[in-house]
Amino acid sequence: MNHVEIIEFYKKELSGYSLDQIRFISKPGVWSLGQMYDHLIEETHYYLDQVEKCASANTEIRQGKTEVGEEWFESRSFPPIKMKGPGMPSNPENIADLMYGLNQVLERMSEWDKKIGSINPLYKEIHDGFGWLNAQEWFDLAGMHFRHHIHQKAELEQMLKNE
Repeated sequence: MNHVEIIEFYKKELSGYSLDQIRFISKPGVWSLGQMYDHLIEETHYYLDQVEKCASANTEIRQGKTEVGEEWFESRSFPPIKMKGPGMPSNPENIADLMYGLNQVLERMSEWDKKIGSINPLYKEIHDGFGWLNAQEWFDLAGMHFRHHIHQKAELEQMLKNE
């Protein structure tokens, strides 16, 4: 799925939930669907901020990705494992804010998609786990991240059904 298709998928799915479903937390430490959506939106904006930094850079970076970065980018996906990041995403107050966030992400990604090919691939920004990524790689990371969370989304939906 390209960036438009994956974000439209998430938007369509979001429109089928009630606010109670989006905010439901099955047990402490497990995210709600809304927190997962908030996380996707915030992380994608961060990735796109890195694309922007690459686009405005003026120093070529010869270093590349870490071994893990090479593996994950070669497979164009994250492994099906649960990862812990810093902090806990916000549990949304309403669905409209999440939909607005997804629309913003889609708009930003569509704008960068038009320009990404013209950015020097040696203009890079560092990623803590993957090493030095160029604008295209940061952009691709957003799609990989959305696809990765489809598994979590299915688990959270199953928890809702069991409630």
